[in-house]
Amino acid sequence: MERESSTFDQLDLRLLNALEVDGRASFSRLGAVLGVSDQTVARRYRRLCAEGGLRVVAVRDAERLGHDQWTLRLRCVPDSAPAIAEALAKRPDTSWIGIASGGTEIIFGTRPRSAGDRDDLLLGKLPRTPRVMEIRAHQSLHRFYGGPDGWLGKLGALTADETAALRPGPGSHHGPVRIDPEDEPLLAVLERDGRATCPELQRATGRSESAVKRRLAALLGSGAVHIDAEYHTETIGYPILAALWITTTPAALHSVGEALATHGEIAHAAATAGPCSIIATAVTRSTADLYAYLSGPLGRLEGVQHVETSLFLRRVKQLTYQPPLR
Repeated sequence: MERESSTFDQLDLRLLNALEVDGRASFSRLGAVLGVSDQTVARRYRRLCAEGGLRVVAVRDAERLGHDQWTLRLRCVPDSAPAIAEALAKRPDTSWIGIASGGTEIIFGTRPRSAGDRDDLLLGKLPRTPRVMEIRAHQSLHRFYGGPDGWLGKLGALTADETAALRPGPGSHHGPVRIDPEDEPLLAVLERDGRATCPELQRATGRSESAVKRRLAALLGSGAVHIDAEYHTETIGYPILAALWITTTPAALHSVGEALATHGEIAHAAATAGPCSIIATAVTRSTADLYAYLSGPLGRLEGVQHVETSLFLRRVKQLTYQPPLR
């Protein structure tokens, strides 16, 4: 029997990478690809959930659906950021939240379901929030990397053959990318647990097993929804997370974004309307590695005019919100 280590190792990294490729793959299928038993996969999965922050959930792809996405920077009075961030984390329209800049800045992503929800947050609640001193809003225009493209694939934990063996087959979806009102009960379950079983989905929707499978396959095949894995990057030895606010010349915007998508340090990159041209997220093993990236691969890109770096001190919300222990 496998002996469990007190630290996370290469098998844990490979399992996380496999879940990024197919978050709904069975333990037996994961084990077959990783070369271990399904019992080992199950034990590792449970430990990653308990100690590594692992959550597998469904995510609506705002870009594919044509919905607004915004990244906001709030400058706050010292000592006020944690409380404001916790309040924002409870909102269903916030997708991730971090505290940066020595604890005086909150950076978060929001996906308003409607123009009314957007205006309520940007023009109503945030300007009236006490102790918020400045608001900067950046609307996403184009995603270069991120979303269904998992960052762990850049680390090479899985071979190309292993990735191909896990990747779901091409869908046969035809027609517009959309989520219908009758899909909401199905998504409500999957947004809590992306690995929910078919019987669980049947009970939530009142549909037959075949109907549930067909609709889920259509949602995933169209790109309206993808199954994503969140985890603590420090678990696998990458504790440094930074938001990069990049300004480029207009002519270089696309080429810089495409180049960023190929960099191993970049977990997400998108062109934005707002004070900068591109917002990217960098993940590294150390501040020295972050410096080497900023002064090397990023600094050498033609057309980059300015880069501002915000190091995250704490991640309040990723794909899900776990209330802090009191």
